[in-house]
Amino acid sequence: QAQLVQSGGGLVQAGGSLRLSCAASGRTLTTDVVGWFRQAPGMVREFVAAVSWTYGRTDYADSVKGRFTISRDNAKNTVYLQMNSLKPEYTAIYSCAISYGEITSRDVDYHYWGQGTQVTVSP
Repeated sequence: QAQLVQSGGGLVQAGGSLRLSCAASGRTLTTDVVGWFRQAPGMVREFVAAVSWTYGRTDYADSVKGRFTISRDNAKNTVYLQMNSLKPEYTAIYSCAISYGEITSRDVDYHYWGQGTQVTVSP
C-alpha cells in the first residue's frame, strides 16, 4: 500500500516562497497522477496542481498559475510543489495524493493521501 510523506511548509511572509515535497513509499510511481490540494479553515478542499508521472503533463488551478510549479523526481519517487509570490489567502493545509490514469482535479478521484502540511502566509 502506498504511503505519502510530506515535508516543507511553514510560515512565510507575503511575496515569499516555499517548497513542499511529497515522497511515495510502498509504490513506485509509474502511471500515476500526483496532485496537490489545499484546505483553508472553514472552506472546502480545493485542487491546486497535478502532474502525470508517465508524460509529465501538468495542470494548475487558475488561482496559482504562474506562481506555483509542480515537478517530479523519478529517481526519488517524489513530487514537489514550488510556491512563489505567496499570498495570505494561500494559507491552508496542503496535501498531496495519488490518482490513476488521466490528470484530474476532483479530490474524489484520489486514493492515497499524505498527512497534510500547514502553510501560513502572513501579510
